[in-house]
Amino acid sequence: MDTQTKRRSGGRAARRAARADKLADHLRPIKPGLTGGAFRPLTGTQVQRIHQTALRALEEIGLADAPQSGIDVMTAAGAILGEDGRLRFPPALVEDMLAKAATSVTLCGRDPTYDLDLSGTRVHYGTAGAAVSVVDVDGRHYRESTLQDLHDAARITQSLENIHFFQRPMVARDISDNLEMDLNTVYACCSGTSKHIGISLSDPSHAPALFDMLHMIAGDEQSWRARPFVSNSNCFVVPPMKFATESCETMEQCIRSGMPVLLLSAGMAGATAPSTIAGALVQATAECLAGIVYVNAIAPGHPAIFGTWPFGLDLRSGAMSVGSGEQALLSAGCAQMHQFYGIPGGAAGGASDSKMPDMQAGWEQMCSNVMAGLAGLNMVYEAAGMHASLLGFCHESLILSDDLVGQALRCVRGIEVDDETLALDQIREVCIGGPGHYLGTAQTLGRMERDHVYPTLGNRASPKEWDETGKPDLIHSATQRKQEILSRPSAVAFDPELDQKLRAAFKIHLSP
Repeated sequence: MDTQTKRRSGGRAARRAARADKLADHLRPIKPGLTGGAFRPLTGTQVQRIHQTALRALEEIGLADAPQSGIDVMTAAGAILGEDGRLRFPPALVEDMLAKAATSVTLCGRDPTYDLDLSGTRVHYGTAGAAVSVVDVDGRHYRESTLQDLHDAARITQSLENIHFFQRPMVARDISDNLEMDLNTVYACCSGTSKHIGISLSDPSHAPALFDMLHMIAGDEQSWRARPFVSNSNCFVVPPMKFATESCETMEQCIRSGMPVLLLSAGMAGATAPSTIAGALVQATAECLAGIVYVNAIAPGHPAIFGTWPFGLDLRSGAMSVGSGEQALLSAGCAQMHQFYGIPGGAAGGASDSKMPDMQAGWEQMCSNVMAGLAGLNMVYEAAGMHASLLGFCHESLILSDDLVGQALRCVRGIEVDDETLALDQIREVCIGGPGHYLGTAQTLGRMERDHVYPTLGNRASPKEWDETGKPDLIHSATQRKQEILSRPSAVAFDPELDQKLRAAFKIHLSP
């Protein structure tokens, strides 16, 4: 018995050591860009009805408040400016511009390892938002978010395998000058992660300085245009059915400067969008189709993401609700519309109305993350760390979301059925003269890392083992990991010479 025990223990130790080594990419059970699309909440007829209704809305209602530059470029393409100042879009114009639109987009990382292929139903999860507060889990309170908090979130994201991109999730409220805030946001994000980054600009006049900084980081303008590693998250519309004039002017400059754009329509069902899921989908689709016309009238084929982001509303109180089942359906329905048009798209998923990373947050975050992934949403924004209906961001929740998104990605991967996975030969060997179980078979050991996703912080120990190891708490474990990550220098910090040049050219608020 002692010999058998030692042999079993040695084998387990060897397997644990093997699991500690990072698997080759082709053996990993999950990875960025897994193909979704198995979940389709809309029938083909329903998709067509939403499409046709969106076209009618564009032709009959149109959008108001376009800047003159936008009016000029869209009317030249075939849009019609009415006496009421609204731009209307004939269906033929919309179809023509859809034919010119980019059908696949690669969002580059500063490190090519993190490039994202936004084609078909490939799924990616990341952060996003404009939270004004940070969740302090120790004191159970909220405080204003700072530039350091943003930089820390970028550094944490760099360490998380299942968070694929870093769109700015919070606002640096400790910087009062808007230009300095925009430039320091780029600096803090880029010096914290080499994954793809999404940012917003608070004023179109800030664009020249932004691109000066990005050219410096990239090496020069040509290198930037070859691999733009930052995209513009652009709220180009103010629902319902109005252009956001200054954001449109910003978008125009970003397009001409080679920056990918996220065409973001963020109506709230019941307030700035119809309260029904179908109606909210119609309006968001119509608004983003207007964006497709706008972008491709300026630069046909420019990388643009169809950003239908309709949000839910708790109609009892009028409060925003991002953690509901209705929100999950909205985002899944958006994914189907993106696929109908054959263009890359993104929507919100994974955010919570809960104030803390608790059980409510868990069910809300998992529900919409899984449904968005199964629907094949290319970019699941706000998938990690976002609380209080987008008002608060939590570093610990960001870390815990790496496990949560990992499980969601395993759902996206689905079930493989082939001769090996059907396992008839293995069943025969185990049951006829075999051990009667599968624990030690070569197939079980050979596939345990390829087929199964194991949580980093999620605890699967028995109650006895949990007790013996000090009763670890998820939040405490996440805080410890946060401290461990942030105790090390940023792995992707700018080299000293570049950093010195950036600090000489711009007022950088982060300490060297």
